[in-house]
Amino acid sequence: MSDVHRKEAVFHDQWAGSASLQQIRVPEAFESPAAMENQFILRQMGSLRGVKVLDIGSGLGESAVYFALQGAQVTAADLSPAMVQCACEMARLHGTQIQGVVGAAESLDVADHQFDLVYIANTLHHAADRRAVFARIFRALRPGGRFFSIDPLAYNPLINVYRRMATKVRTEDERPLTFADVTTAREFFADVRHREFWIASLALFMKYFLLDRVHPNDDRYWKRIYTESRRSLWWWLPLRQADRVLTRLPIVRRLAWNMVMWGSKPL
Repeated sequence: MSDVHRKEAVFHDQWAGSASLQQIRVPEAFESPAAMENQFILRQMGSLRGVKVLDIGSGLGESAVYFALQGAQVTAADLSPAMVQCACEMARLHGTQIQGVVGAAESLDVADHQFDLVYIANTLHHAADRRAVFARIFRALRPGGRFFSIDPLAYNPLINVYRRMATKVRTEDERPLTFADVTTAREFFADVRHREFWIASLALFMKYFLLDRVHPNDDRYWKRIYTESRRSLWWWLPLRQADRVLTRLPIVRRLAWNMVMWGSKPL
């Protein structure tokens, strides 16, 4: 295990150790008004019943458990043993089951050519070798299988200020993605596309900091958004609508917080 992997594992083990299973929001991670990326991905995925899904960087298990509840056969993989244990316990708590695997995304010990879908959220920007991660995803997918990723982009100066402030809830080796990573994905997959999220809607983060007085080190904003409802976000919903235009403008979309990327393994 490399030094980077070791530090990432320790950090995420500590996070898992401090998490309360009862407070982890599984449905909200896909059904909250602020879960725009996951809702977009679900529409692309279609029915999950009987589908074999590999969730790389599964973390606390929200996505793995949600997919299992939709009828998928899920393998949850993470570098952190405590995170994998948490995900499996979350599945039992929700009356379903998943398979857990501990390992780095670059060299994950799972069967080749077996998965219909690979979902990898907030993980590529932790990886030391993204090309190796794409290669491992390629091997894990069956021909015609698809991958979906969610990761932060590097360009927005306000988000970069937030990153410099949120030193206790982030790891020092994180590197947000650039559009060059889309080019890397195209070395392996066909029909690689990307879609950006959160420009005007980033006002929600400003509210947390300026009005709610929540310091970035006191709560993970990217988890806090799932506590919101349509009622609490009445003022924010028009900004979400505006982003449907802004994120399609070639230069403006560089200011987005997150990018969803997806593609398929050639037949």
